[in-house]
Amino acid sequence: MFDSSDFDLTPYADSEVSAVRRTYCSWGEAGWRSLLVQCFDHAPEVEHFRLPGVCDLHLVLCVAGDVVMRTRSDGRAVRRRWLPGNLELVVPGRSSVRSYRTTSALRTIQVHIPSATVDRAAAHLGGSEPDYEALSAAADAGDPVVEHLMRALPAAGANDLYAESAAAFLATHLLNRGRHASLPGPEHAAVRVGVAVMRERLAEPLTLADIAAEAHLSVYHFIRVFRAATGETPHRFLTRLRIERAQELLADGTLTIGQIADRCGFASPGALSAAFLGRVGVRPSVYRKI
Repeated sequence: MFDSSDFDLTPYADSEVSAVRRTYCSWGEAGWRSLLVQCFDHAPEVEHFRLPGVCDLHLVLCVAGDVVMRTRSDGRAVRRRWLPGNLELVVPGRSSVRSYRTTSALRTIQVHIPSATVDRAAAHLGGSEPDYEALSAAADAGDPVVEHLMRALPAAGANDLYAESAAAFLATHLLNRGRHASLPGPEHAAVRVGVAVMRERLAEPLTLADIAAEAHLSVYHFIRVFRAATGETPHRFLTRLRIERAQELLADGTLTIGQIADRCGFASPGALSAAFLGRVGVRPSVYRKI
């Protein structure tokens, strides 16, 4: 078993930090020591909040809110839109400075996997050093398995054997996916840029040429590396993001189908309806009533 000394959590575990209010901690509520799970309500505005790098594998899942997060790390600034379901894997050892402002409630579930657990999983998978850039890019592209498990963990209420098993599974799953998504270094950045552009400009009539240009690749090269990293073409990935956003707006119930189509980047209500039917299996008007 692990105890808290196996985690490097000073910047994150302090519930008194003004930028966040911790609503759940698995150390206290469940008595876990093999895995730290925390739920946070975030302040509506944060400017230049510094997050020092830690050695743990740190996962962040947005479960509520609509925020453009500005992150500066290693001299680079990235803007990314956070919506429910967005997943981030923080590269171990990399510090960052974050800023955002929102009028909607921002809530996250955050999971820390001890570095010792990650090292053991890497050894079982062949002993190669984890490529955290590849892991981060794969997480940015979305991972339904990780999202489902992270959402379930705060309500698990099981003993530490459950936590230890969950930590080992998460580490193995992420490392295995990262290996299959591994690309040469510069292309990691291209995929991350492409995903960020899609999320931030979801309502715009984006073309593949627009996205590839932002990533500084030809359209053909961008499609190839994006599919290798995510398992999807850029068009399919963007359509999925738009449908997921439409589902959230339909559940909210305050906008018309036409307004939702406009906010999600569809040319018309009919285009939204056709894409929605193809992916979800029902039309938006039916989904809203379910």
